[in-house]
Amino acid sequence: MSAAAEPPAIPPAFAARLPAECCQVLLCLAADSKATIGTLWCLERDTPKTSWKALTPSIAVTLGRHGLAWGIGEHAGRAPRGIEKKREGDGCSPIGVFALPQAFGSLTKPRGLRLPWLRCTPHHLGIDDPRSIHYNQIVDDRVVACDWTSPETMMPSNGCYRLGAVIAHNAANKPGAGSCIFMHVWQAPGVPTSGCTAMSLDDMRRMLVWLDPAKHPRLVQAVE
Repeated sequence: MSAAAEPPAIPPAFAARLPAECCQVLLCLAADSKATIGTLWCLERDTPKTSWKALTPSIAVTLGRHGLAWGIGEHAGRAPRGIEKKREGDGCSPIGVFALPQAFGSLTKPRGLRLPWLRCTPHHLGIDDPRSIHYNQIVDDRVVACDWTSPETMMPSNGCYRLGAVIAHNAANKPGAGSCIFMHVWQAPGVPTSGCTAMSLDDMRRMLVWLDPAKHPRLVQAVE
């Protein structure tokens, strides 16, 4: 990726929670907590002591159908006034700082991808049932015993999981605190998600190939 225009600053409270070794950030900003669209910048720095630079133009994204809520990630503190805490089924994308531990998709693994990769099949399910011991996890139903109801297929007919990345929201899998939050392919520009962050297939592919686990990438998602 090549350098682009000067990006917005990472919100100071979230910048302070980035790992010292973090040298890649996906900065996603929305106009307010009810917004269903946002803008994402791919930020990189050479070392932890140098300045952040934006690479390529910004990326248009769509967010949860009910906007954003305070997520559970690597950030600290309580939800600001007027911001609800994220919960299961609220239709909100999470605010905060989040690791990006895995890429996935029903398409062939992108050439040059460095994140751990999961090739999705009809047997892969996202578990959103808070009563399941597999809550907030992607499972293979050939490997684990079913203890859930109404799981989410990782090969939906709308193709939104052709390529994507796991957002490590609620990494401790606290029941009811929100599950299966991803970056994925949007259905169309402006069409909101159920709580994920979505973009075009081409933007998703470029972003995934850029991400480098050696640079400890993070998603910072916030309200401007």
